[in-house]
Amino acid sequence: MRVITQKTVGAASVLEVAEVAKPVPGAGQVLVKVGAAGVNPVDTYIRAGGYPALGEPPFTLGWDIAGTVEQLGEGVTEFAAGDEVHGLLTWPGTGGGYAEYAVANASDLVARPSYLTVEEAGAVPMVALTAWQALVGRGGLAAGQRVLIHAAAGGVGHVAVQIAKAQGAHVIGTASAAKHDFLRSLGADELIDYRHEDFTSIEPVDVVLDTIGGDYAERSAKVLKPGGVLVSIIPGNPGFDVDRAVDLGIRFELFMGVSASGADLAALPQLKVQIDHAVPLADAAKAHELVESKRTTGKVVLVP
Repeated sequence: MRVITQKTVGAASVLEVAEVAKPVPGAGQVLVKVGAAGVNPVDTYIRAGGYPALGEPPFTLGWDIAGTVEQLGEGVTEFAAGDEVHGLLTWPGTGGGYAEYAVANASDLVARPSYLTVEEAGAVPMVALTAWQALVGRGGLAAGQRVLIHAAAGGVGHVAVQIAKAQGAHVIGTASAAKHDFLRSLGADELIDYRHEDFTSIEPVDVVLDTIGGDYAERSAKVLKPGGVLVSIIPGNPGFDVDRAVDLGIRFELFMGVSASGADLAALPQLKVQIDHAVPLADAAKAHELVESKRTTGKVVLVP
C-alpha cells in the first residue's frame, strides 16, 4: 500500500510517497481502508521537528481517518467488514493516517454519520474531539455562559462554534470579515474582525478558547470574568501560565492531550464541516503548505 513518509524533519517537501506492507489488526483493532485523512496544524509542527510526538523519523503522520472496515481483529464484534466508520487514531501513538490503510482501536471508531461525506468525516475527529474536550471537559462550558473563540473559522474554531452553540452558550468569534457570514450560518452570535477591531472591548466572558497563541492569551485574560477560564490549545509556548492566571483571578488550562474516543464522537451534536481543500494523498506536501498558510476556512483532507 502507499503511505506518506518522511526520512527527516523539515519543510513540507520532506514528505514523500512510499510502498509498505498492509498492516494487520491486532486484538480489539480494525483495519480501515482510508477514504479521507484529515490534515491538522499539529501534523505540520511534528513534520517540521517542532513537536517530537513520534520520535525520530522515519514515520507516517496522520490521526484523523474515515473509510471502510476492511478486516477485524480478534474480539471485535461492534463492526463488520464493509462498515463505514471514522475516528481518531491513538494520540500521539504512532500516527499512520496518511496511508491507503490504517489500523485503529475499535473503541476509538464510530459509524460514519449519514449526514457527513467521507471527506467531511475524515476531517472531524481531531478538531471535534479537541473542541469538545477543551471547551466542555476543561472549560466546563455550560448553557447561558459567554464564550470567546479565536480563529473561529479555522479547523478547530468552526467546530467549536457549533459545539458551544449546542451547549446553549452565547458564542463570540474572531475572524476576518469575509468569514463572518459563514460563521453566522454555524450559529455565532457576535463576530469580531480581528484586522480592524479590538476584541478586548467586548463584554466579559466566562470561557475563552485560544487557538492562536502569541499575545492572544494575555489579551484574552482581560475579557474574562473573575473566575473565568482561558483554555489554550497552543503547543510549546502558549504565552501564558498558571501563575499568571492566579494573579489575575482566573483559571488557565493548557489542553494538549486530546484523547481518541468513540464515545465522545458519538456524543457530539450534528456538525457542519467545511472542507477547504481535498488533496490527493501523493500531494501531501501541498496539503501541509495550505494548512501552514493559515488562510484556509475549515479543514484540509488527503484522499487516497
